Amino acid sequence: MKALELKKDFHKLIDSIDNETLLSEFYSLIKRKISAKEGNLWNKLTKKEQEELNLAFEESKNPENLISHEDMRKKHKKWL
Repeated sequence: MKALELKKDFHKLIDSIDNETLLSEFYSLIKRKISAKEGNLWNKLTKKEQEELNLAFEESKNPENLISHEDMRKKHKKWL
């Protein structure tokens, strides 16, 4: 889908919503996304947290360190 087509569909979607609360939430979400700066969350992490995330990412490349989605769901069933 090209940008122009997306914009048209987006306008149609917005025009079809009559719920003011939903429109307000939608507006806030889109506005936040537009004004968010890339890398902001990363920059809020401490150096140690960044290093830990990088290490976890590298470790995730080894299949031996991974578990299946089903096993993860079983392990954390009480929170799901």
